[in-house]
Amino acid sequence: MATSRRVSRVAELIKREVSQMLLHDIKDDRVGAGMVSVTDVDVSGDLQHAKIFVSIYGTDEARAETMAGLKSATGYIRSELGQRVRLRRTPEIVFQEDRSIERGNRVLSLINQLNQNRQIDDAVAIEDVDEFDDDE
Repeated sequence: MATSRRVSRVAELIKREVSQMLLHDIKDDRVGAGMVSVTDVDVSGDLQHAKIFVSIYGTDEARAETMAGLKSATGYIRSELGQRVRLRRTPEIVFQEDRSIERGNRVLSLINQLNQNRQIDDAVAIEDVDEFDDDE
């Protein structure tokens, strides 16, 4: 079992290398269909498995196409990773789509909408108070 410090260092190294591969080395057009970025890498404690979380910007069709391209390029990416990263065994990799950025944007838009509604309600309440003061 590797230490948590080593696991996090290996995860960061995998993240950096896979990001570089996505930018320069993968020739599959499907991977370029949506803008792809590696958001996180989760490596198991024994360094045998790695989940690579990717954020894909684009339509649902482009996302599906990009994920299919990543799935087909998994063998190439793993072999390249084995050459670039000095480990006893190269971890098995799995790509997972990360939609946390979209969820964050959705939450922010809801908060902004609530904030606007509150400002409108406050403005109406102030007008009501002003009308009440004028009546006296």
